[in-house]
Amino acid sequence: MTAVEKQKIAEFLDIAGDYLSCGYRGDKKDYIFNDEEQIEAPWGAPWGAPLEDSLEKIALEIQNCKNCPLCAARKNAVPGEGVSNPVVLVIGEGPGADEDLQGRPFVGKAGQLLDKMLEAIQLSRKTNCFIANVVKCRPPNNRDPHPQEAEICSTFLQRQIEVLKPKFILLVGIISAKTVIKSTQPVGNIRGKFIDYKTDNLSIPLLVTYHPAALLRTESYKRPAWEDLKLLRSRIDALEN
Repeated sequence: MTAVEKQKIAEFLDIAGDYLSCGYRGDKKDYIFNDEEQIEAPWGAPWGAPLEDSLEKIALEIQNCKNCPLCAARKNAVPGEGVSNPVVLVIGEGPGADEDLQGRPFVGKAGQLLDKMLEAIQLSRKTNCFIANVVKCRPPNNRDPHPQEAEICSTFLQRQIEVLKPKFILLVGIISAKTVIKSTQPVGNIRGKFIDYKTDNLSIPLLVTYHPAALLRTESYKRPAWEDLKLLRSRIDALEN
């Protein structure tokens, strides 16, 4: 509201008050207003100011989301899990059957392997990681998410990144690489090196590696995945020391 608008409202209220109290106009009162004046809300934020985003707010929106067809068959949406100030944000593709049943990310066989991979370099969802997926609802029959589904759901992931502000991002699998860094290359061509993930507010070193499910299917992926994990650990150590 401008200073002029405030002045007019004040004058109107003065006139109304004078006539209601004594029937005639009293002395004109002088007020000083400015355009920048804000009325403080009870919780300390200006009226009309956007509320601060949070993991809890994002999770509630995810659980109630009906923006794409994946919501139709889900038992539970899977917002993500871990600490609120992670050293590493791990981003996978989408929930599977076990994740859909429990509402938690990476709890099936691939998830159990992921936990072991992280533990091997002193990382854990319980202490210093957050684990999320590109899409938050299970695609039917564990198919890959369609590009439109990933695009719609990516807004939630982008907000999670902004709130979490991780020191590093680890993408596991080609779908997460396609969605987060818009890569069209196979994992083998983009793994083993850090990429700068940039937003308007953040710049985060990002590393791509194979999905744990791929390691369970293809033995030859295990060695390069281990090299990626060691590279991540070395960068963490360099930052912390």
